[in-house]
Amino acid sequence: MRNEERVVIAGGGLAGLRAGERLRELGFRGEVVIVSAERHLPYHRPALSKEAINGELHASDLRLSISRELNAIWRLGTAATHLEPDRRIVGLPGGEELGYDGLIIATGVEPRHLQGAPRQDQRIHVLRTVDDAIAIKRAINSTQGLVVVVGGGLIGCEMAASVKSMGRDVAIVSRSSTLLGSAVGKNIADTVTEAHRARGVRMAMGVKIRHWMPQAGGVAIHLSDGQVFFAAVVVIAVGASPSVAWLRGSGLVLDDGVLCEPTCHVVGGTDIVAAGDVAQWPNLRFGGRPRRVEHWLNAVEMGRAAAENLLAGREGSRPFTPVPRFWTEQYGMRIQGSGLPSMGKDTTTLAGSRKDHRTITGFVDDGRLVGMVGLDAPTAMIKLSTELWRQNRVVGVGADGRRPQHLVPPERLAESGVGVGAGMGVGAESGAGAGVRSGREAVPVPYDAPPVRFEAPAPAAGAGAGASGERGAGDGAVGWVGARAGLPPADRVDGPSGRFEVPRAQAVAQFEEYRLRFEARARAEKLDPERYDVPRQQQESQPLPVPPAHAPVVRTRSHPRPLVRTGPRARPR
Repeated sequence: MRNEERVVIAGGGLAGLRAGERLRELGFRGEVVIVSAERHLPYHRPALSKEAINGELHASDLRLSISRELNAIWRLGTAATHLEPDRRIVGLPGGEELGYDGLIIATGVEPRHLQGAPRQDQRIHVLRTVDDAIAIKRAINSTQGLVVVVGGGLIGCEMAASVKSMGRDVAIVSRSSTLLGSAVGKNIADTVTEAHRARGVRMAMGVKIRHWMPQAGGVAIHLSDGQVFFAAVVVIAVGASPSVAWLRGSGLVLDDGVLCEPTCHVVGGTDIVAAGDVAQWPNLRFGGRPRRVEHWLNAVEMGRAAAENLLAGREGSRPFTPVPRFWTEQYGMRIQGSGLPSMGKDTTTLAGSRKDHRTITGFVDDGRLVGMVGLDAPTAMIKLSTELWRQNRVVGVGADGRRPQHLVPPERLAESGVGVGAGMGVGAESGAGAGVRSGREAVPVPYDAPPVRFEAPAPAAGAGAGASGERGAGDGAVGWVGARAGLPPADRVDGPSGRFEVPRAQAVAQFEEYRLRFEARARAEKLDPERYDVPRQQQESQPLPVPPAHAPVVRTRSHPRPLVRTGPRARPR
């Protein structure tokens, strides 16, 4: 890899950070430039509506730790203005042009505006950045009277719960008849609504705002049902829109985000991938319809997958096929979600308790479980996640038959004896995910999900199958594509569309190597690998020592062949 090559990451949030770290893990030695509209280094965004508002954490506590190997050039407070893919140029303020050999788009989302709201009024706020959270906290602490939260989604409910914990009078205004609406199912939605009402939160449900009347002492909000709220502080939380204005005119497909292929490569772009909230891609595990996923853990996983596929190139990439997970906490109740509940046309109760509110709602589409949401039921969620994985097998693969990128399902961890924490995820906001746990940190396991065979053309006899030395070298060899998939033992690849399989022993060896790497890092940092304690807001911020999977790096027009990684692990192409 030539040192003068450059990868530009547009977006300095979690997805951009994890993408940059993954580039270094895979041996990229060129220049990494991270362009961020915010003036802060990456921080723990989910805490903004909770600990940052009620005072449990300060802004400095939210910072994510950054891998020492990242060695990136940070352009903070610098928003990308336009993109010229033909020239490989990202435009910056003042007419500056930043060239790139590879581009990762991770600009995230921005708060949605509410029509008619006087946004210029200093008493009306939105919540997206740490600066927004600081402004809201100061406004609440410097005023008295009612705090009105407009919006009954996850952010709105978390904000109302945080304000109520501060002893302030708070009201929720929502167009839906229940909080959280269809995102969690009727049973859980009703329970959450009653929890807010029981704690004295004033509710205006199923209404619209007719008029805003700013006055000297506050803002009068006239509702469609005749109610009038006189608010000292207003927080608008009605969703977010993908931040793609700077991409208009670039030739990329912008339809509720940046449209991507299953491998995260951007449609209409060359050597461009997208990750995180801004990316709309077809998840082959859930029917292949392009969707955006605005969850914390998805930003981590997709950032890493996008960086990996950028280095691999379009032809050598693997589809990104995760099972999305999320969680939220209000008044001590934890709500965990897994899969894509929005796909469900029907709901069913998968588990429940007659003694308390604990329950799990399943979301079904044409008889198939596509998502589930649990209320204070982490153990049952882990057990039922097995069925969610089983019913949502990957239905397609890349042109070369390479296995998709996703994490190991919960039952595989149980088989290997690795514990799965009650938080069911990777870090503070990860939801119902699975990972290798040592103490409080969870690390994704990079091998396949439930057993599945991938059909692809078999390589020619006696010829190498690609850049990686792990691939089969012809007839009678073990195919690379099934590596770490946990498939039954196999000793050959046969037929024009043969099944590429590997011995189960190889999968176990890969897992053991991964575990030893993690423990070695813990010892090097003088940490006890049996109890790897980190602050809650940094549980998802540690460097992940995943073994490299690809050799090729970025293709450029000046080089006819893919460039290869340098360093002690470099292999010839």
